[in-house]
Amino acid sequence: MRAGQPGASRPAEPPNILFILADDLGWADLGCYGSTTIRTPNLDRLAGEGLLFRHGYACTPWCSPTRIGLYTGRYPTRLPAGLEEPLTTHAEGNGIPAEHPTLSSLLRAAGYQTAMFGKWHCGWLPWYSPLRIGFQTFFGNFDGAIDYFEHVSTMGEADLYEGETPVEEAGYYTSLISERAADFVAADRDGPFYVQLNYTAPHWPWEGPGDREVGAEIRRRFSQQSVPTPLIHPDGGSLAKYAELVEEMDAGVGKVLAALADAGRADNTVVVFTSDNGGERWSKNWPFVGEKGDLAEGGIRVPLILRWPAAVAGGQVIDHPINTLDLTATLVDAGGSAPDEGFPLDGVDLLPWLVDGADFPEHDLFWRTSNQGALRRGRFKYLYDRRDRSVLGNWPRREGPFHLLYDVSVDGREQADIAARHPDLLNDLRETWERTDAQLLPYPAGHPGVPRPEAKPATSEPD
Repeated sequence: MRAGQPGASRPAEPPNILFILADDLGWADLGCYGSTTIRTPNLDRLAGEGLLFRHGYACTPWCSPTRIGLYTGRYPTRLPAGLEEPLTTHAEGNGIPAEHPTLSSLLRAAGYQTAMFGKWHCGWLPWYSPLRIGFQTFFGNFDGAIDYFEHVSTMGEADLYEGETPVEEAGYYTSLISERAADFVAADRDGPFYVQLNYTAPHWPWEGPGDREVGAEIRRRFSQQSVPTPLIHPDGGSLAKYAELVEEMDAGVGKVLAALADAGRADNTVVVFTSDNGGERWSKNWPFVGEKGDLAEGGIRVPLILRWPAAVAGGQVIDHPINTLDLTATLVDAGGSAPDEGFPLDGVDLLPWLVDGADFPEHDLFWRTSNQGALRRGRFKYLYDRRDRSVLGNWPRREGPFHLLYDVSVDGREQADIAARHPDLLNDLRETWERTDAQLLPYPAGHPGVPRPEAKPATSEPD
């Protein structure tokens, strides 16, 4: 399948880029991905006008490592900050270094105006911020979660910034950052822009736009120090509340897309929408198993939509597997830039396939966490799991580690381990995974299951 429209070529002018990132959004939580209970008309329309990827992946099952991967275009565990799942340590050496080339710095050098609105979560001040990796404008939060009304972090501290300056601004967070992004894309300017719009929705705390009193109660509990992180409030939330969070995000996306269209910029703007990892708790990852933090499909397969009317025909459903790192490589090329030779990208540039009529560049997708590893090649997925697990549904639990093989094109629930039928393929995928793993930083002591597996005959039985 080719994505480009017949006879299409790259536009003469570099495109604007609007990258919209949801937080903990499950694969089936949009209408265009099959949800019948969550209304997302704006994202459904975006998918109908662009490409909907049924096999789109986050490059990790965790929020901060995926963001590090998106901005650097490299496996996040090439940096110490990528080893935390998720990033919580406020310290020098634990973020994206200012000297590291990033999507924003490369595009800025190519003449783009760059802005981030929303969640950063790639290191804390005074050492790290979006302004230090190429973003010229930033309005948002630094922590992994923020109260939607009180705008406090998981530590109970004020966490709303204009650049690197703390600010106070009343309003529901999803709406605030949507309005800022809409104003930015509509403003008169010379040259193209790159906007990174990072929603915290539908991440906890479970607060819809009418739940201001919930935020006030969280602030009170923080002041009393009655619980360590009242943002989580495990007694809260529901399927209906989760739907409110997603639907308010969809409304915000609609405002930004309307502003883009009213400014006459929709045609030559690449719009990407995806999530940083699979959903948790109230999310519907169906039909997959696993959730945020897991390398099963439910933890990494996410909604992924791309629209670029000037260059790519819309209304297409794509079954080729791609992930976050491929998007970075593609956008660097689309913006007329090139990777830094000292920091080669780990993703694959899809632009020749998207706009030049080239065949899809088949390539492996690699994942790694402190206790799992995975590699997808074509329709096959190798899964290495150190944890004890039930291999098939409700079968008795067995001791790990396991080396499993699935055909996820027909078995997205990863229930039928076919390793015994394809021992040579399993060995090949396993060896490929281990070669890549050896190039990355080791997980520090204290992470579960740190020892790497030794090479052994392919088997799905316990080692």
